[in-house]
Amino acid sequence: MDIDLLTNIFYAMVRTGTPLLLVALGELVCEKSGVLNLGQEGMMLFGAVIGFIVAFSSGSLWLGVLCACLAGVLLSLLFAFVALGLSSNQVATGLALTIFGVGLSSFIGAAWVGKPLAGFEPVAIPLLSEIPLLGRMLFGQDLLVYLSFALFALVAWVILKSRAGLIIQAVGENPNAASAMGLPVLRVRTLAVMFGGAMAGLAGGYMSLAYTPMWAENMTAGRGWIALALVVFASWRVFRVVLGAWLFGLASILHLVAQGIGLAIPGNLLAMLPYVATIVVLVVLSRDAIKTRLYAPVSLGQPWKAGH
Repeated sequence: MDIDLLTNIFYAMVRTGTPLLLVALGELVCEKSGVLNLGQEGMMLFGAVIGFIVAFSSGSLWLGVLCACLAGVLLSLLFAFVALGLSSNQVATGLALTIFGVGLSSFIGAAWVGKPLAGFEPVAIPLLSEIPLLGRMLFGQDLLVYLSFALFALVAWVILKSRAGLIIQAVGENPNAASAMGLPVLRVRTLAVMFGGAMAGLAGGYMSLAYTPMWAENMTAGRGWIALALVVFASWRVFRVVLGAWLFGLASILHLVAQGIGLAIPGNLLAMLPYVATIVVLVVLSRDAIKTRLYAPVSLGQPWKAGH
């Protein structure tokens, strides 16, 4: 395997892993606050279709990105109202949100399927992009990939170094104690859910404006579900999220790698690998449920009301 092929593999790995990274970072913050939102797939698709329509109609890719984020926030507020405001079951509410988002995106985007769009192009950083192997992977990407790097750094700093991160984790570990200390539990959780929605919408916008600049029904292909598993796989640790996202991205392009090196393996079989890897990861983690619970936020998925 020559160096050019490896460079292309690493480059594609980061591009393919970017939507997973964005969604997983949003879900990580959400779960750190004690909220389990399974509606990531629906928010991604809604963000993808709204971002595409706005960008196609206005001619502004960045306006499309902004509207994709706002679309994700809009659906996340629907989840927050039902799951947090009405204290409904978070799993059932998240599943309903995904079903709603998938159907709504298909309905809204029916007239936009297959329309061409000039999406974000790679922007190589001089000198740095010429570093062997890692140059194109890290410094030859489009602007939304660079944005994902910045958002990763921001989330890592907030969770690990800031007072806001301590508040989020306090609310996620023991909302009763946090409330007794004067922390606005529902407000913190709502803001965390909104951030998760914005990240899911951004990931959807990346799919329709950069990765494959077009709109197609169900174009996220289960990435929202993979991102949910990725947060568990990363044991709710922010630095493991980026590595996991890129590993899942690599698994997603193995069928292209096999074709590139001439392996006689059916492409459809290799295309199944990301989903098989997700199942394997969850099975392995479930074998050590005690260790998994040690890392998970204590109040994850549990409804909470003030005064209870």
